[in-house]
Amino acid sequence: MTENATRPAFPLERPSGCPFDPASGYAALRDREAPSKVTTPAGVDAWVFARYDDVRTVLRDPGLSSRSAPSEHVVVDADLEREVESGSILQVDGQAHRRLRRVLATEFAVKRMEAYRPRVAALIDEHIDAMLAQGGPIDLVEAFALPIPSLVICELLGVPYEDRAEFQERSAVLVSIDADPEEVLRVSDALNQYMAGLVMAKQAKRDDDMLSRIISRGEELGEDLTIPELVTIGITLLIAGHETTANMIALSTLALLREPGQLAALREKPELAAGAVEELLRYLSVVHFGVFRHVTDEIAAGPAVIETGDFLVAALSAANRDADVFENPDELDVARTGPAHVAFGFGPHQCLGQQLARVELQEVFTRLYTRIPTLRLAVPFEEIKFKDNTLVYGVQSLPVTW
Repeated sequence: MTENATRPAFPLERPSGCPFDPASGYAALRDREAPSKVTTPAGVDAWVFARYDDVRTVLRDPGLSSRSAPSEHVVVDADLEREVESGSILQVDGQAHRRLRRVLATEFAVKRMEAYRPRVAALIDEHIDAMLAQGGPIDLVEAFALPIPSLVICELLGVPYEDRAEFQERSAVLVSIDADPEEVLRVSDALNQYMAGLVMAKQAKRDDDMLSRIISRGEELGEDLTIPELVTIGITLLIAGHETTANMIALSTLALLREPGQLAALREKPELAAGAVEELLRYLSVVHFGVFRHVTDEIAAGPAVIETGDFLVAALSAANRDADVFENPDELDVARTGPAHVAFGFGPHQCLGQQLARVELQEVFTRLYTRIPTLRLAVPFEEIKFKDNTLVYGVQSLPVTW
């Protein structure tokens, strides 16, 4: 038997009893003095870091690269691979990463996101109005959780909202870990072509939208962005801007429906919404496979030496349940205060759009559960199907009524 045949397969399996808990194997990994190796579905060995402090340490380590895997599986035109990679803020490091983040940062600053809050609130109220007019039962994913963040990011970027349905179908393929490789290539090519057309239209005629301002901001800073860079930035923002938030809306609602005391506290005290968002981000950790990094400079981790060329994964969901950091970490407590979670990552690559996600989730938590106080599941909990095979955890559908 080969050495890697004896290693645990990654991703680790969730416990059968509670779909909100991370893989039970993480607890044992946290107890070990050094990180352990696992084998990914692609056959790649990776070191798993499961402790909160270790995760924060590796995610800010300059000896690690965010380019964790070759990009040819998502870039159709190999001749453009280098240029396209340079446009992905998720796949570059050092000065190249700082260059892109400098151009993008003002668009996601707290002040700008707060200015957009009234529009987010209005969109949420419009969708709640439509739900109430239709009456239950409805699928909360289809009627509310998906369209809200999709409409928000489409409006911000200047993407026609009528294109959102096709966009959602394509993004679902890209975040699936078992999608057919040829389908991934086809979808990636279609998204690249669509975004290239949108970018060129914005270059020719600037509007009051995020993509136009990013183009202008790059010019102001002397950082003229190429079309491949802008295409990759646009696609990254579109997918990241709706996929994680949509899953958080639906999964958070399900978690709260399973904890009526917590839901009642949130409903009775809307001022808890901001803290409840942070707690549910910690508790659910929807980026459940963690963050992969490529080791470019040897690092020591306890008695283990992580060599140059190795891969590692920072298990965000495990770190967010670390009992050395969070009291009663497996309990949902919307009034929890204390250390910050790492659901948005940590270090230079932490989620750029986290303030937008917070605004959306806070407005959902403030409005949905108060406007529909009798919201409840329309099917037995056991019938809810979870998205175990996607990069972002969630539910496939959420039938509710009131």
